[in-house]
Order: sequence, then C-alpha cells, then structure tokens
Amino acid sequence: MKKIVFGAAAAALSLGLPSVAHAQKTPGAVIVVVDTERVFRECTACVAAQGQLQALVNSSRTRATELGQPLQTEAQSLEQAAAALRNQTGSARTSGETALNARVQAFQQKQTAAQQELAQLQQNVQSTQANVLRQVNERLNPIISQVMNARNANVALDTSATLARGASLDVTDQVLAQLNAALPSVSVTPLPAPAGTPAPQTQPTR
Repeated sequence: MKKIVFGAAAAALSLGLPSVAHAQKTPGAVIVVVDTERVFRECTACVAAQGQLQALVNSSRTRATELGQPLQTEAQSLEQAAAALRNQTGSARTSGETALNARVQAFQQKQTAAQQELAQLQQNVQSTQANVLRQVNERLNPIISQVMNARNANVALDTSATLARGASLDVTDQVLAQLNAALPSVSVTPLPAPAGTPAPQTQPTR
C-alpha cells in the first residue's frame, strides 16, 4: 500500500515539473562577434593615438641613449683610473684613491638620477597607454551594447574567444563606424593623478 502511495506522489511530482522547468527556461543565446583587436588597430582615434604613443616611446629611447652614453664613457674611465692606481704606491696612491672615490660617488649619483628619470619616462608611457585605452573603452563598451540591442543579441564575444563563426555574426564594421563617430580623438596624456598627487612629468617629443 505504501508503494502505491509513493508511486502516486512521484507521478504527481513528475506532472508538475514541466511547468516549473518552462517558467525557469533560459532564453537561447543570440550572439554577435566583435574583433576588438581590429577596433583598437583601425579606429580613427586609435590610429592617431598610436602615432603619438610611438613618438613618445622613441623620445624615451633617445633620452636613454643620451643618458647612457656619457655614463658608459665615465665608467670606462673609472676602470682605467682604478687600474692605473694599482701600479702606484705611497702618498700618490692614497691621493689617487681619494680622487677616484670622489669620482665614483659622483658617477653613482648621476647613474641613480638617470635611472630615476628613465623609470619616470617609462611610467609616463605606460600611464599614457592606459589612459588611451580607458577613453576608448568608455565609448566602445556602450556601443557594443547598442549594436547588440539592434541585433536582438544577448551575448557579445571577441573573435579571439571563438573557434569558428558565421560571417553574419561579425558586427565589427558597425562598431567601428559608431566608435569613429562618437570618438574622433582621444587625449594622449597620462592618467589623471589622484587629488593631491603630482602628475607625471612628460618628456617633450624630439
């Protein structure tokens, strides 16, 4: 008798399940695909920014050469002076070592200053790149959402996340066109510094 009761209960439960499952059913995925690498490579603001960023990088490399060559020459001179002192004795060697130590200290100060300047230049380049990406993404993400809505899509994927796709799913052209209209240019400057923090110094383009 118990078996019959349990069987009836299970049957009643199974009859109720389809309506519950139907209420919780997730809508099917409608997908669009965006080639973000192409967007960042081809958008009008991106192309202009890339040119300015490259100029900034080139300027930093030039400055590194300007700072490095004199230091390299001085380092070689110090090595030669130290080698010459090995052949000296007495007061001549003592005075020579004193003079050499003063030169070494001055060299180390110049080297430290050069390293700090180059680190600041590198930080400036990285901050500027991050700021450009931030400005583009602030406009790009809403545009992708708009294109999704226009296509009645509920999923947007980057092409790098797909193995295969139909050409009709690619909305990169639409995204690019809208981004170019909404963002013709960006500010190629470092990220805004937090309140009370000095902004990074920029190196003039050479």
